[in-house]
Amino acid sequence: MKLGIISDTHITSHTEKDRITSLISQLENVFKEADKIIHAGDVCELFFLSELEKIAPVSCVKGNADEIENLEKFIKFSASRYNIGVIHILPENLEEFMKEHDLHIIIFGHTHVPLIQGTKFNTLLLNPGSPINPNAPPQKPGFLKPVAKPTVITLKIDENDIISTFIITLKL
Repeated sequence: MKLGIISDTHITSHTEKDRITSLISQLENVFKEADKIIHAGDVCELFFLSELEKIAPVSCVKGNADEIENLEKFIKFSASRYNIGVIHILPENLEEFMKEHDLHIIIFGHTHVPLIQGTKFNTLLLNPGSPINPNAPPQKPGFLKPVAKPTVITLKIDENDIISTFIITLKL
């Protein structure tokens, strides 16, 4: 299974048409073999989900800036042997939340900063950042100052249950 993961698009009818067209074109390429697209909230307007549906089936959660009806705040699904949760803002007690929902992977948004990180309680955190309004990760001592880049994530689970996930930088 291959998932295309996106969040914090903040697309509205006021967004420049050229920007939307460029984003959709790049997503068609990056997510072309995706079995499903996961949107971790802050879509803003329904028409953008319709555009994503033309690429692959979409599951989306409600973000704090969304006014789209019928979006759940949290969804859970299985892919191979993994239970995957999707939420916009991580809960305060993440370890308890992961155990309560029996999750192996959690996809979230809100920060606009891309992240692929394991936890001490053996779960995987995925944040695709934002393809439209990215934020740079915090600077680490001894490293150059990070630059904000428009990003999405792909997640692949192969027939042997091996996970490979990548942060993809877009050109917007």
